[in-house]
Amino acid sequence: MLRAISRTRTKTKLLALAVLPAVVIPVLAGCSDPGASANSGSGGQPTAARNGVVYNTSPEQNRIRAQKDAAAAAKVPQLIGKDGKLTVATTAGSIPLSFHATDDKTPIGVETDIAELVADQLGLELDLQVTSWENWPLKTQSGDVEAVFSNVGINKDRVKLFDFSSYRAAFMGFEAKKSSNYTIKGADDISGLKVSVGSGTNQEKILLAWNKELEAKGKAPATLQYYSSEADTILALSSGRTDLNIGPYPSTTYRENTRDDLKVVGKVNAGWPSETLVAATTLKGNGLAPAITDALNSAIKDGSYAKVLERWGLSEEALPESKTITEANFAATKAAAQ
Repeated sequence: MLRAISRTRTKTKLLALAVLPAVVIPVLAGCSDPGASANSGSGGQPTAARNGVVYNTSPEQNRIRAQKDAAAAAKVPQLIGKDGKLTVATTAGSIPLSFHATDDKTPIGVETDIAELVADQLGLELDLQVTSWENWPLKTQSGDVEAVFSNVGINKDRVKLFDFSSYRAAFMGFEAKKSSNYTIKGADDISGLKVSVGSGTNQEKILLAWNKELEAKGKAPATLQYYSSEADTILALSSGRTDLNIGPYPSTTYRENTRDDLKVVGKVNAGWPSETLVAATTLKGNGLAPAITDALNSAIKDGSYAKVLERWGLSEEALPESKTITEANFAATKAAAQ
């Protein structure tokens, strides 16, 4: 019976989405791929880090939970809420954002914890679906998942296809060997250096723009180096084959606090030269984003949101308020952030 309901639900959603464009390649280039990182965690035991955070990477998470917010729950579209679940995609590849626990199958991290809070507030059961970074847009368009919590940044391409509920600041971090003396604030600081970066990511966009600045000044551009996994990237950095790596700031600070050989040497907004935010991502116009925004604001108000960020050492990325951002208000929201 449950399978029949699921098939009916999916069929209904697919019919409703038939008029939407299936081309999603442009939206992928505007943000980092958290799924490019490997689980390089603590080998099964909670890690007492230098920042005072005890990182629990086991499957037994005892997540922080929240109470149902009736007003927020009432805003969930009937088509989405009738099965009693909130189906969420996450990429499960980057500590402490979203990654597999030490059992190599349980998705955990700050993204999954925030998704749990939202599901609680909406009175729904969280149904986590692990997917690749490349596939979340199509899965959201097809109706296979109802929301994405995976370090997705808001940009002008994505708002054409998706709606957003902001919940965290979005920064990229430059990391280097602890023995280095680099300080990265702008293009001039990477001149002539070897920098590892993920292909097709927002980090790459920033570096390519900075290289153009350097070339215009007659200075040597940075040499960009690409690796197939986070493990290879960090090995290249720690062995001196690269000078710098640029990645999601939470992941770079995690390594700084749990390793002895690396440190963060720079920080840049993920939307450079503008600003952006990390947000829950839902299908454009399906009505779910306002409900998620209200749920996030309820979690902010009751303190559970702050506890989740503190648990993963990300309190500095907390937002005072979640906002629904769509194509209609994107330009105004972006201008207000400047």
